[in-house]
Amino acid sequence: MAVKKLISWNVNGIRACVGKGFLDSFRAMDADVFCIQESKMQEGQLKLELPGYTQTWNYAKRKGYSGTAIFTKEEPCEVILGMGIEEHDQEGRLITLDMGDYYMVTAYVPNSQSELRRLSYRMEWEDDFRSFVSKLAGKKPVVICGDMNVAHQEIDLKNPATNHMNPGFTDEEREKMTALLDAGFVDSFRYLYPDAVDAYSWWSYRMKARERNVGWRIDYFLVSRGLEEKIKEAKIHSDIMGSDHCPVELDIEF
Repeated sequence: MAVKKLISWNVNGIRACVGKGFLDSFRAMDADVFCIQESKMQEGQLKLELPGYTQTWNYAKRKGYSGTAIFTKEEPCEVILGMGIEEHDQEGRLITLDMGDYYMVTAYVPNSQSELRRLSYRMEWEDDFRSFVSKLAGKKPVVICGDMNVAHQEIDLKNPATNHMNPGFTDEEREKMTALLDAGFVDSFRYLYPDAVDAYSWWSYRMKARERNVGWRIDYFLVSRGLEEKIKEAKIHSDIMGSDHCPVELDIEF
């Protein structure tokens, strides 16, 4: 049995993040698995030198938009890009790696956007995603990480009252997260720290929000029920800069 260090970070543009110290942070964290969301690049636009890591990328068809990647010290047994549904697989939002003992899934969940104009599409994506990861969990344990674009409970954002029904804190989005957890997954951070307040992973660039810690916890590590006993630590690295999100960490024994 070995403890694996897993990191997830919405980098809000990997090329921009590299210019803000990404590689230093990457090396310092020395993760076994390092997942990124919102890479905002196409193949060939950046050569990321990560000695000792296998790189798996999923690019959006649209330039400068969305996209995910996973960097692993161990070679994955299998790579699955997307969920096998053409409507959902145009934006590079999902990577699944078979890591032998478990499936590693990174997701960049669609944002409902201003005036909730993409909420109905997001609801479809959520249902299909839940079905996809539930099938994986029928084969072996699953670890899901990424920018889930929802603060699940009022404790997960600074100002719940004034944000109710804003993108990321609608009843519908929160209910989909509840449904995902009810389908057999555990929020690793809340499992260890059920009452932790002011623990956020994203801050608006406006109004000095990060300086004032007026944030949201929308980046998660979820694990298959039964794996929670293997969780050793869950961290939010709010001191690491380079994006409007910060990295989140799961240390888990396999």
